[in-house]
Amino acid sequence: MDIIDKQILSLLSQNARMPVKEIAQKVSLTSPAVSGRIRKMEEEGIISGYTLVLSPDNSKNRISALISLSILPADKSLFLQLVQQTPTVLQCDHVTGSHSYNVKVCCNDMADLEHLINQFQKYGQTSTQIILSTLLDRKIPFI
Repeated sequence: MDIIDKQILSLLSQNARMPVKEIAQKVSLTSPAVSGRIRKMEEEGIISGYTLVLSPDNSKNRISALISLSILPADKSLFLQLVQQTPTVLQCDHVTGSHSYNVKVCCNDMADLEHLINQFQKYGQTSTQIILSTLLDRKIPFI
């Protein structure tokens, strides 16, 4: 991967729908050359996909929280199955420290959050922090 590939990745990370023609102009290449580079990065797994990021619905009072859990290794597969099947779970990280997992959730209301915490507590001790506001939400940078 060279400097031009990194520039292309940077542009796509800002706007994955940016037209190839516009990318080509910004990196001083032809459109077919940029298309080829993008295709190559997809084949090599550098670009693993494109996604849609929805803006939060401001008409609802949603509750975002971080739930830390300490679970026994024997309960890991059942817990991970629950996490994967729960649409209010946004992210789940296996972590070091006093807890096994940190889970980011976005629930419709406090009752939904309480219900989810109760489900998680079947697998171990939890600690929950409600997110008051997000000051920075940075994705992986392409430098």
